[in-house]
Amino acid sequence: MAITTGDRAPRFDLEETYQQRVGLDDFLGRRNVLLVFHPFAFTAVCAEEALDLQENLESFQNAETDIVFVSCDTSAARQAWRKQLGATYIFASDFWQHGATARAYGVFDEETGAAVRGTFLIDKEGTVIWSLVKDADTRRTEMVPESLETLEHDGGD
Repeated sequence: MAITTGDRAPRFDLEETYQQRVGLDDFLGRRNVLLVFHPFAFTAVCAEEALDLQENLESFQNAETDIVFVSCDTSAARQAWRKQLGATYIFASDFWQHGATARAYGVFDEETGAAVRGTFLIDKEGTVIWSLVKDADTRRTEMVPESLETLEHDGGD
């Protein structure tokens, strides 16, 4: 079962590059985080979603929110794809232990070995304040949650 609004966000520790990791603890007390799971790198629908996030990056920055875009692909594949797309936010790998973070958030599909489309807006205290889960074949139409506007207006405090 997926994590929902009001739940405490499970801690995560993901590989960004071979020598760099990103985790929930990096954000607690200082930044909100939008944790976005998707099935696979280098696929059309996932690329559209990645570019939607990039297009709205200023809104996220104004709301003191960082984006962590996650799949079970290797970190090398993630970074190559990030570069190809021209994205400037975090692309993280849930490759090893395979899908551990997606499982913790309840969005891992055991049949495909990949995450479904799960999105979790986590506040600075580590509480999920908005979530959206779609199956792997259904594109998210709302990549910027309304909750983000509230964070922009109140400064995230």
